[in-house]
Amino acid sequence: MKTVTGFASATIGNVACGFDVLGFAITEPGDEVVLTHRKDRTEAIPVSITSISGDGGALPRDAKKNTSSFVVLKFLEYIRTHKGIDFEGHIELELRKNLPLSSGMGSSAASAAAALVAANELMGSPCSKMDLVHFAIEGERVACGSAHADNAAPAMLGNFVLIRSYNPIDLITIPSPPDLFCTLAHPHIEVRTAYARSVLPRSVALKTATQQWGNVGALVSGLLTSDYELIGRSLVDVIAEPKRAPLIPGFYTVKHAALEAGALGCSIAGSGPSIFAFSSSYETAVTVGKSMQDAFLNIPEKLQSDIWVSPVCKEGAKVI
Repeated sequence: MKTVTGFASATIGNVACGFDVLGFAITEPGDEVVLTHRKDRTEAIPVSITSISGDGGALPRDAKKNTSSFVVLKFLEYIRTHKGIDFEGHIELELRKNLPLSSGMGSSAASAAAALVAANELMGSPCSKMDLVHFAIEGERVACGSAHADNAAPAMLGNFVLIRSYNPIDLITIPSPPDLFCTLAHPHIEVRTAYARSVLPRSVALKTATQQWGNVGALVSGLLTSDYELIGRSLVDVIAEPKRAPLIPGFYTVKHAALEAGALGCSIAGSGPSIFAFSSSYETAVTVGKSMQDAFLNIPEKLQSDIWVSPVCKEGAKVI
């Protein structure tokens, strides 16, 4: 019997203007997945879920329907057909959810990435992280019906990741500027990813699209040159944010509070309801977090919220 534990942290998809093509990882919080390989047990389905904690009973226990176990099944199938590695025995999976569900923090991507690095370690590391990303992306299809990579790729690889193409998948890792810090505010409400996608427009005016493309290009340039002012003025989303903001009580109040406290820019984390802000120092990021938390308490709904302040995670998913 051998046991391996994988960890992957929260991620922020879209990064304002980069809908479905840009995301980054932070250092905490994150999910843990514990895999135990039992050679004395054999079943038709080689992976089973023994326990899930932190989900309030919301996640499926069926190995083919849970993101973390589904990606391990796909991984085992891949190494058998492409690497000539036959799996014997059974894998018992324990999922420790430390990320809130339907939060815009890449919860399903973190579970998938943590499970995959643990499975890869169990099997002697036959795959690179770039190989594993493909399975993590497919896990998103199980979680929300859409195989998007802006959470899955940074959860696995770390840093910022730009998705140039989905078919074939073409990922570009972008290093983070040294003094860039993320403040993440999570109000105690849920926004389902599928619903948040359903409110988006089916088509976009050319003028609007041009503005969005300009912001994406400028944001990438700002990251590569450590131009914090350019990063801030590029965090403008003219497509998704206007449609999703009404789903988050007090969004514009909280955004204004973050900017007044010194944030470079602020937008919705993924599909929401979490909100992220960038700052050019840790001290400012902490101040921004306090202002965002106070703003949530001062809206009519008086929402409680959790705050994390973190640099960009450079390592990605790892075995612990």
